[in-house]
Formats: sequence, C-alpha cells, structure tokens
Amino acid sequence: MAKNVADQLVEMLVNAGIKRIYAVTGDSLNEVNDAVRREGTIQWVHVRHEEAGAYAAGAEAQLNGLACCAGSSGPGHVHLINGLYDAHRSGAPVIAIASTIATFEFGTGYFQETNTIKLFDDCSYFNQIATTAKQLPRMLQAGIQSALHQKGVAVIGLPGDVTKMDAEEIDSAVQNFNPIPVIRPSDADINKLADLISNYNKITIFCGIGAADAHDEVVALSQRLNAAVAYSFRAKMDIQYENPNEVGMTGLLGLPSAYHSMHESDLLILLGTDFPYTPFMPTDCKIVQVDTKPERIGRRAKVDVGLCGSVKDTLTALLPLIAQKDDDSFLKAQLKVYADVKDKMQTYVDDSGETDKIHPEFVASVLDKLATDDAIFTVDTGMSCVWGSRYINATGKRKMIGSFNHGSMANAMPQAIGAALARPGQQVIALCGDGGLSMMLGDLATIVQYKLPVKIVVFNNRSLGMVKLEMEVAGLPDWQTDMYNPDFALVAQAMGIKGFTVTEPSQVKQAITDALAFDGPALINVFTDPNALAMPPKIEFEQVKGMAVSMTKLMLNGHMDEVLDTVKANYKHLKDLL
Repeated sequence: MAKNVADQLVEMLVNAGIKRIYAVTGDSLNEVNDAVRREGTIQWVHVRHEEAGAYAAGAEAQLNGLACCAGSSGPGHVHLINGLYDAHRSGAPVIAIASTIATFEFGTGYFQETNTIKLFDDCSYFNQIATTAKQLPRMLQAGIQSALHQKGVAVIGLPGDVTKMDAEEIDSAVQNFNPIPVIRPSDADINKLADLISNYNKITIFCGIGAADAHDEVVALSQRLNAAVAYSFRAKMDIQYENPNEVGMTGLLGLPSAYHSMHESDLLILLGTDFPYTPFMPTDCKIVQVDTKPERIGRRAKVDVGLCGSVKDTLTALLPLIAQKDDDSFLKAQLKVYADVKDKMQTYVDDSGETDKIHPEFVASVLDKLATDDAIFTVDTGMSCVWGSRYINATGKRKMIGSFNHGSMANAMPQAIGAALARPGQQVIALCGDGGLSMMLGDLATIVQYKLPVKIVVFNNRSLGMVKLEMEVAGLPDWQTDMYNPDFALVAQAMGIKGFTVTEPSQVKQAITDALAFDGPALINVFTDPNALAMPPKIEFEQVKGMAVSMTKLMLNGHMDEVLDTVKANYKHLKDLL
C-alpha cells in the first residue's frame, strides 16, 4: 500500500518527537486518525473537547518541549482557539493540525467551512494550509521549526481530500533542526552594565520565565551585589528555591515585600521578563532590562539600559566583571519586610476557618506540605491561582502551569491531563476553581479513560471569587457572581474518579493525604470561604474606597449579612489597612 499524505504527516510528527495527538476525530480528520492507528507508536488521546486537547498539548509542550493537537473542520477549529491562544502566549511549542473541507469546496460556503488562515492568525507564528501533496512535508517541517524556535503555535491546515493523496517525498523536509545558540550582549554592553551596577548599593533583581534556566547565575549575582531577588509567578518554581536573597513575587497575585523592594531600589535589573503590570513597576530608579527579544525592551517600564541576550549567557559573561559589594543594609531591610509578610500570611493558615468556610490559604498550605518535592501543579485562573502562587513553594524539582498570560478560566484540569501524560512518573495536582472546573467537566472522563492518576483539588467557594473582588474594589456590589454547584465529589464518582467532600477544617489534612495516596485519579471538593479576599501587594486608596462603597450598597440593599461575612473573613487584612 502506497504511503499517503496522512501517513507522511504522522511519520514526520514521530520523527520530530511527538508522542501523542490530542483530538476529537471526525470527517476531515479521519484519515489522520487511521494513519495514527496503523503507525502504532504515537498515541491518539481522545479528549471530550478540542479546547481541552489544546490545553493538554500546551502543558505537555511546556514540560517536554513539543506537543500536538488537532481539530476537524469548522467547530473543531473554533474549539481549539482558546487553548491555542493560551499555548501561544505561554511560549509553548505546539503543532495544531486543522483538517478542513475538501479543496474543491473552498470558497463555496460549504458545510463547516472555516478560513483557517484568518481564524488562527492571531494565535500562531506559522499558519499555512496545504492544498497539494507536495506542499505538506515542507510546510510541516517549517511549522515544527517555527514552533520550536519562536516558542509558540504552528498551525497546519490540511484538507480531507489531500490526506488521501499519495505522498510526495521532499529531501529538504526530512530533518528538523533545533540548535541552541549562545545569545549575549556585546562586550561593550556587558562592560556598560558592570559599570552601572558598581554605582549602586540598593539593587533588586526581578526575574521572569526567561530566567528559568539561570537559577544559579541569578543567585550568584544577587549574593555578589547583596541584591534582593523578586520574581513573577511563572518564574517562582525556578527562582525561589535555595535562594537566600528572594523576597517573593510581585504583580496582581504578589506580595508586598517584592513590591516594596522594587520601589525602594536605586537600580532594578529585569531579567527575562515581559511582566505586563506596569502599575507595579517603579518609575524613579534606574532600570536595566535583559531579554532575547529586543522588541520587548522598554514596553512595560522606563528602561535606561536595554540588552539583548539570554539571562544565563548574559550573567555568565557579567559575573567575572562584578566585584563583591560590602554594604548589605538594603538586602537585610528587604528580607525583614519579607519575613513580616510571611508571618502575616501564616495567620490564615493557623486560623483554618469554620464549617463550609475553610480558609483556602490553609488548604493550599497543607497541600504544599503533603505534595511530593517533584509534583507538577496546574492552577486555574482566579482565586485558585492566588492560593497556589502564595502557598505552594518551590523545591527545584516542582513545576507550576497555569494560564498566566492569557488568563483563561478552566485551564487547570485539562493542563493536568497533558502533564500526567508527559510526565507519568510524577505527581500531578490540579488546583481548580468551581467556576473553572464547571466549564470543562466532560474531560474528567478523559482522565478516567486514560487511567491518569491526576489529583484535583476544587476550591469550592460557590462564586466567581476573583470577579467578585474586582467588582467590590470598583465600588460595585457583586452581581451574578454566585454559583449553584453540583456535588463535585459525586460527579467525580459518577465519572469513575475517587471523590472526597471536605466541609470542616479538621478534615482537610486527612482528605488530601488519602487522595494523594490513592492509586488512581481523585477529586477533593473543599468548601472554602466565599468571602476570602486576595489582597494585592499594594492597596490603593481608590480600592479601599471602592470596597467601602460596595459594602455600603450591599447594606442599603439589605445584604448586611454578606457585609459582616466579608469583614469577618478578612479581618486580618482589613486590620493591616487601618
């Protein structure tokens, strides 16, 4: 039997290191599905929704380097979009196979017709459609290399009739190349940076995900400079551990200590970060930014010195030029602030809550202690993200994946599917919000079907917690944020997942222990305090005023009970504001 285009596609994916395709098969994708079956070494992961497949592929790519998902004509394409946006903005190399209607129906308004070029243009670096057998191998090779080197999504449009054609071998499309270059600033720029650093003693280093492979160099530089080290959420697992100078995160989910350190500095060094929250950046100090993409330099802060280079290569060249600084007074002051912040955070762990109002901080803290030192955590956008960011600590082996740039709900559970398949020997724990899990409940069945021992912790606060907070600080009474939820533990059991329900703080540790020890997938439905708030690292007067206005509106509308619940649930935060 002659090799057809679908066979060639699968062969090239296997040669590129793809282990599985996340997809829902159907019509224009069926030839590819059958080629996977006949090839035998690549796995077809039948997700219940293409969005879940794209999320899973994005998680796998972040852990293992390259992954693949697919969607068939029309609705299958549209369902991929949200997960592909997330993968693309996360810098995850993902190949998306978008099978389409037959070429002879293009432009006729045919059933399920979509224009893949227009549809995927904003969430991909490479986006082409093969209309002949001869195009496919070169397009796929270009797409794979684009995904690998530009760190994002490559979309291959593939009409159903083309998949059946006899394959045409193209000698130039046989291999994929993944060279890793040394990227560092010029000697003149390195010397300029060293001279600038020598003039300052109050220095903070802020690390993004681009510093992930430079932990040792960052620590060495910080100790040489007696500099404080802050980091973004995405960089936490790679920078926090074994780092005596770290002062925590900043940003919407961050801590006052990191914010304080950055704003008290005379020199701020930004390493591998495209940190989006400009209000958290200081404006009255010197700022240096190092990035592999020069176009990013200066778009978030007023940068004085911008250098092009990878963090690891740049610091390797810089360190020999840096003398040891003696003055450590600034560092000691920032570490004292950080210690005070951690003491205040502990109050929400020590006070674990009450019946049906368990403090989510306590849950996350217990999870941190009981999880393995190489656990992979996935976190939903919203309050689950807050508790994970603040209470799950790095070990040097742990990973944390979320929708950090795209900010979508419903990401944690499908990302856990990809993580569990990518790293079968590691513990995978999804921190899910009740709103997020509700959106993608169907793919609990995928976890069971593929016997994935994923552990799901549902922070069930019966509301869209982050949206509720956003409305309150804007001076709006929260409206349409409350949620009617099913019994998630019973839903899990109906799917074939071990279910636990936790309504008392005293039950938390045992339930998590039992779930983590269970041989198979497990879900813990924890009734957390719906009025628990995630205070930002710096509370602005307008936010305080907004909260007061919203509480007043609730009182005037007869919701005094909710006002009292909010005050009681957050008395420690509110006390700090007075």
